[in-house]
Amino acid sequence: MSRRLNYRLLVTALLIVISAAVEIARERRPSFLRPGLRLYAFVGNAGDGTVSVVDLIRVSKIATIAVGPSPSGLRGHPKFDQVWGVSTEGGYAFVIEASTGQILARIPVGVAPFALDFSIDGMRAYVAASGSSTLVAIDCRTGQIVARARTGKHPWLARVTPDGKQIIVPNREDSTVQIFDSATLALLATIPVASHPEQVVIMPDSSEAFVSATGSNEISAVDLRKRELVSNLQLSGAPAALLLKPDGGELYVNVPTSHGLEIVDTWRTEISESMVLGSAPTDGTMTSDASIVYVADAAANEVTPIEMATRHLLPQIPAGRHPGPCALDPSGDLLLVANEDSADLAVIRVRTQSLMTMIPVGTRPTSVTVKLF
Repeated sequence: MSRRLNYRLLVTALLIVISAAVEIARERRPSFLRPGLRLYAFVGNAGDGTVSVVDLIRVSKIATIAVGPSPSGLRGHPKFDQVWGVSTEGGYAFVIEASTGQILARIPVGVAPFALDFSIDGMRAYVAASGSSTLVAIDCRTGQIVARARTGKHPWLARVTPDGKQIIVPNREDSTVQIFDSATLALLATIPVASHPEQVVIMPDSSEAFVSATGSNEISAVDLRKRELVSNLQLSGAPAALLLKPDGGELYVNVPTSHGLEIVDTWRTEISESMVLGSAPTDGTMTSDASIVYVADAAANEVTPIEMATRHLLPQIPAGRHPGPCALDPSGDLLLVANEDSADLAVIRVRTQSLMTMIPVGTRPTSVTVKLF
């Protein structure tokens, strides 16, 4: 009798274990992910010159790729199964084949690039080199530079307008924004803005750009059709990340020194609200419908979710030490947060607003992108 009982208990235990394993697999594998597709996160580690590859289905690091000194600005290519980035100290853009981790190209672009952007059709990449005051266009199929232009002093980055027609470049030392033709890189306009411009976001209809100015604690609004400054909006401190709603209606500005978020009404070009969030909100991201904004607090080692319709702060989610760049996977199921001081990647389950796991990556991770292929 006891043997039968033990046998039944063993079978029951096995069924429970199998059922739990199936449920865990279902929980980890996004519903949209068909068999044969892969979902990877690529993390740029500025401290050791590597990119860590994290399989988001297995939720584990699967590779480390040596790309060169101070990688930054990682972006998944919109058409090819590739991830692009720049080596700030090496002065080149690099191309990673997503499936194998192989370096396909290193393309010299000039001294001290920080970021890159792609044309709407994905056939060109644009890189501004801060140290050499240049802008280059790269043919993504061949890896060859097909156009060059001079910029102002210390261009911070290059951003393509949503209509694909223009490139917007903020020049930090000149305190100007320049507009270039995306096809030829011909200079179309140079517009004075607030001191030390860095980040740029552009309205969905390509009518206006908003530029963060760290030297004067302002946001500059630039009319891209008239090619003139609209106004400078005074903030409570130096701006960090800029998050623009998909419909362009509001711009959220992280201001670490005032512990909060400034909300810009883009239609009226005015600051409409301020929110106190925590210690030092520096970076963040938002859901595709902009219903929830996630703000990384570098000093509190947490992520704060905000329900934007009601301006309601949800409970903070623990992250690693000095959380920074954030990214959501294509389904919106997973939030990834790179932690600069603890050298790991926090994986947060959006449905439950809770930390799933921490995955060790390289030294001083400063950029993260997600690639589905």
